[in-house]
Amino acid sequence: MNLQEQYVRWKQTTHQKSVQRFPERKQKFETSSGIPLSPLLTPAQEDPAYMDKLGFPGEYPFTRGVQPTMYRGRFWTMRQYAGFSTAAESNKRYRYLLGAGQTGLSVAFDLPTQIGYDADDPMALGEVGKVGVSISSIEDMETLFDQIPLDKVSTSMTINAPAGVLLAMYIAVAKKQGIAPQALRGTIQNDILKEYVARGTYIFPPAVSMRLITDIFSYCAQEIPSWNTISISGYHIREAGSTAAQEVAFTLANAIAYVEAALQAGLQVDDFAGQLSFFFNAHNDVLEEVAKFRAARRMWAKLMKERFHAQKAASLQLRFHTQTAGSTLTAQQPENNVVRVTLQALSAVLGGTQSLHTNSMDEALWLPTEKSVRVALRTQQIIAHESGVADSIDPLAGSYLVEHLTDEIERLATEYIARIDNLGGAMNAIEQGYQQNEIQNAAYEAQMAIEKGRQVVVGVNQFSVQEEISLERQSIDPAIETEARARLKRLRETRDNAKVQALRLQLKNAAQGSQNLMPLFVECVENKMTLGEVCNTLREVWGEYTPPVF
Repeated sequence: MNLQEQYVRWKQTTHQKSVQRFPERKQKFETSSGIPLSPLLTPAQEDPAYMDKLGFPGEYPFTRGVQPTMYRGRFWTMRQYAGFSTAAESNKRYRYLLGAGQTGLSVAFDLPTQIGYDADDPMALGEVGKVGVSISSIEDMETLFDQIPLDKVSTSMTINAPAGVLLAMYIAVAKKQGIAPQALRGTIQNDILKEYVARGTYIFPPAVSMRLITDIFSYCAQEIPSWNTISISGYHIREAGSTAAQEVAFTLANAIAYVEAALQAGLQVDDFAGQLSFFFNAHNDVLEEVAKFRAARRMWAKLMKERFHAQKAASLQLRFHTQTAGSTLTAQQPENNVVRVTLQALSAVLGGTQSLHTNSMDEALWLPTEKSVRVALRTQQIIAHESGVADSIDPLAGSYLVEHLTDEIERLATEYIARIDNLGGAMNAIEQGYQQNEIQNAAYEAQMAIEKGRQVVVGVNQFSVQEEISLERQSIDPAIETEARARLKRLRETRDNAKVQALRLQLKNAAQGSQNLMPLFVECVENKMTLGEVCNTLREVWGEYTPPVF
């Protein structure tokens, strides 16, 4: 078939099936001048490389998008990342955001929760509720989702080392609401390899951490088929200082390691690959970011097809959430951050993201206020409803520069993945410090460029002013830590402690064996065993990870 015939085939099959299932948002798409907008434009002249490199939306190699209609059918999920203080306070913020038009929840946990400590643990002192919500027990999780129907809202949880325990709490809360696990939709981040590379909120050594991840893959494939079992994250790799090409390369290298671990655990690739999802950063260089997203989709489709021989279309699709770049926000002239976030969000939309978080203008100073969160959400809504960029599928395809950048990102990232393969894969490369050193070198070069003025940061190294920050401030009451301790004391006094002790022994024995731990996690939290008690039991068996010194 020539290109025109391929287009007709796509329009009459893939595209038409999608439109029948999800009708387009408008009867007619056109510009303000009345110029009609076709769903998809292709080269005017025959291009022999087109089908191999670009193809059509919803079809291999998915360069132009994973959905046949993209945003003409429905917008991306507007999923603002939020969580602070107590579960009750965070619940108020979630209900406020849902009322303001947000279409999905994204939970930020505090540091003690992220590394498996209860709020009354000495390790949690001074950190409870500071950078996210404090969750120690199923009672906290119930409060967090009070009056939020979990079968109607998709929820993303940024949790890694203890991801299985927090997912178990979510399942248990849903059951209390009368909702079957099969009805739940959402994502747990559950990406431990990037913690070793870039972020640091790990608990256990790599081998047992990978066991927890494959346990979750297997459990969710059977019990929660609409749940994304992992969000393989380039975001934190980029925040640590990587380049765009390194972000793609190291993220996909980690993804390869997860797929290989699942296969070694006896899973079939098409049974779990469709539940994998990704999480990327959106930086300031708009066209490079657009190219990055397109290159990542194409690379993943090829990897899954050629390396892992996946057969299902869903197994080849790189579906991703995007968050704008926290590391680009400035404390100086914080209102300028609204512009930065708008450009970054625009790149994510033009790049075909499935969901998006936009940072608030004041995040370089403190936790965002309700007003700044509203402005961040309105940024997405203005892009969606007023800019016109969502009315055509992959509108930048065919740009000489965008296609060149897409090819270059793919080339550079492919070279990095080959080096990691030669080092024995992502886990071995991490143990040798390869990714860490590459990221540190890139971060150093970027910082030198700013300090020497080669890279302009408006309001920081040029166009600075004498100013007094007058924004409203969000602060966390230190009394919440005392209240959290009191709640845990009451929980431990009123639960069936004999049952808890029996479950701790059962968990310890199971951790020493090879059975799937997820059903036991659910039973533990339903019997009011706390996050810290579950994680400390596993610490007794597995120990904690100590990073090597490079």
